[in-house]
Amino acid sequence: MKKKVLLAVSGGVDSSVAGWLLKEEGYEVAGVTMCLGVRDEGIKTRCCGRDAIEDAREVCGMLDIPHYVLDYAPLLESCVIDKFTREYRLGRTPNPCIDCNRYLKFGHLLKQARAMGFDYLATGHYAMIEQKENRWVLKKPRDSGKDQTYFLYPIPFEALEHISFPLADLTKEEVREIARKACLPIAGKAESQDLCFVTQESYGEFLRERGCPVEPGPIVDRSGRVLGEHSGTVFYTIGQRHGLRISSPCPLYVVAIDAVRNSVIVGEKRDVYASALIAGDMNWLTPDRPREAEGKIRYRKRSSPCTIIHDGDRVRIHFSEDQDAITPGQAVVLYSGDEVLGGGVIEEVLRSTTHS
Repeated sequence: MKKKVLLAVSGGVDSSVAGWLLKEEGYEVAGVTMCLGVRDEGIKTRCCGRDAIEDAREVCGMLDIPHYVLDYAPLLESCVIDKFTREYRLGRTPNPCIDCNRYLKFGHLLKQARAMGFDYLATGHYAMIEQKENRWVLKKPRDSGKDQTYFLYPIPFEALEHISFPLADLTKEEVREIARKACLPIAGKAESQDLCFVTQESYGEFLRERGCPVEPGPIVDRSGRVLGEHSGTVFYTIGQRHGLRISSPCPLYVVAIDAVRNSVIVGEKRDVYASALIAGDMNWLTPDRPREAEGKIRYRKRSSPCTIIHDGDRVRIHFSEDQDAITPGQAVVLYSGDEVLGGGVIEEVLRSTTHS
């Protein structure tokens, strides 16, 4: 009997080629698109607007597979957008794409796929799942430039055996070539841009509409001296240099955001560096709790060797070299070579004494 796969199809080239590959491999495939209730204003390519749903439907028709559209708008609101707004209120910089994977795709949608009788949920992510001894592991894909494992660390350990990433061994260029040869209508479609649910000109405008206070306040140095005025803390992130509109004999960078005082704290470049962090809301993909790993504090950041001190549900991570712009609200993801060990949300930055 053919294995049944439910493919999360967004109308983009990656998920479409994933469906084509699954069909070629002989799986019984059906497509599903999560309708997130996103407005379609603006010129940015989005992964879940009305046009994307129509593109997904067209691709599924071409692949001759069923296509379902499920209403996930309430879940996006409660699991992703509410947290996004709440984190900004606290002066943190959240990563809603990680929460979408955690709660929607590999949470509710995976459970729904299994309840519908599917053996696997497949997506167009660039990542790899392999069996290692008697367990399943999440690993980096062949195309290191498209590696999306940073966003996938919250997948539950027990769910790995029911997930398929058909693009694991392909580069983006190879995926587009497959789409062209298969005459898929989205072969030349641009990548989706920015957050799907922010259709306004800026995060600040979106948050203001959501009732989040976006008000001017002081920009201060580390001693508390006022240097200028910001237009709202939501417009700033740790490590930012440009757009501060303050004069100084040396370049200044955002080193912290104080939501309580509605202030942005700046310092010199050396003040942006930190040696350690505390993370919570941990998800582990290995039965052992590692003491050493390589930690990655942002998607485009290089990973760095670190030691891990476990403290209940939280961890204290010390890096072998100081890290640039560790940001509360972002994720820290832990690796051993190509294998993802787990990750969590950065709660606190611990600065080295040499940079205090």
